[in-house]
Amino acid sequence: MACTTFVVIMTETLPAGLLSGLASGLRISQGTAGQLVSVYALGTVLAAIPATAMTRGLRRKPVLIGGLAGFLVTNTVTALAPSLAVALVARLLAGAFAGLLWSMLAGYARRIVPERFAGRALAVAMAGTPIALAVGTPVGSWLGSVTDWRWAFGVMSALSVVTIVWALLVVPDAPGQERQARKPLLKVAAIPGVVPILVTVVTWMFAHNVLYTYVGPYLHGFGISLDVDLALLIFGIASLLGLVITATVVDRALRRITLGALALFLAAAVLLGTGAVSGVPAVVGLVLWGLGFGGAATQMQTALAEAAGPDTDVAVSVFTVAFNLAIAIGGVIGGVLVEGAGATGLPVAMGAAALVPFGAVLLSRRTAFPTGR
Repeated sequence: MACTTFVVIMTETLPAGLLSGLASGLRISQGTAGQLVSVYALGTVLAAIPATAMTRGLRRKPVLIGGLAGFLVTNTVTALAPSLAVALVARLLAGAFAGLLWSMLAGYARRIVPERFAGRALAVAMAGTPIALAVGTPVGSWLGSVTDWRWAFGVMSALSVVTIVWALLVVPDAPGQERQARKPLLKVAAIPGVVPILVTVVTWMFAHNVLYTYVGPYLHGFGISLDVDLALLIFGIASLLGLVITATVVDRALRRITLGALALFLAAAVLLGTGAVSGVPAVVGLVLWGLGFGGAATQMQTALAEAAGPDTDVAVSVFTVAFNLAIAIGGVIGGVLVEGAGATGLPVAMGAAALVPFGAVLLSRRTAFPTGR
């Protein structure tokens, strides 16, 4: 399952490191090539809820295998695409399969282990995300630069095959949700605790992406002599450590680990805002940022799973939509700030936005993030 999340995130972010090759290979501008990332996110937003609704009654393992097979096909089509139009369609469909897999993985991972290890199992399943961001995307970019961008997508197809075979051999199956137990979407959203968690997700992901998308302009704006690749590597390694810490305590201290993570995130915003004084605060800020954010997805999905219970898959499909919309909005607002006030205002926006999820968790002590757990 961790390998599955690695495939999903790598497929999403790979074009960002291959813009030059994509542009020359498809005879388009780099700005147009960047839309291969946007259309993937669009596919996820459009498909997550309906795909989950259509498959929630099916056994989980065939759905997992079907989603991975979708990545095999769409990455292969992208690698062989003769034109931008074909590549865009393939990316849109890949995003749709991502919406399906994101929505079902959380509940599936929690159901195949003893209840006391549910949060830890989810953390392991989500480990593919920070690994893809810290290691996978830079390696994919390097592969595209030394060979051709098409080979990078071909490798993703090969990895999909490996994951499919591995899943067939070792992943236990789990039943779908019985028809009589399925709640409509609006009733799932009305479950106590679900709305505060979704508010936390949207605002926290926005706070993260408003700066993460523009790390390069931020470093340049503050005059920090740190390469973007190195900055992202520092963040990625710290994120992995944050995820490990989350995995060890999330099953018994969800509220405390979430508040602690948000506190680190806020501290990071403060330090990153003082980067004009010295590069040292920026490096420390990157580390705190990664530590605070690394376990965020696991913390949010654990809270959502505990609040929604048997309706976890539907709740997580809404989570997936909210997550990707926050990524898109963060990118847009960050771009406006960079073009207007300049990249030096990004940490301020990050910190101000992060106050909302911190307050939401703090006030949700009875339902979403209960005390005494």
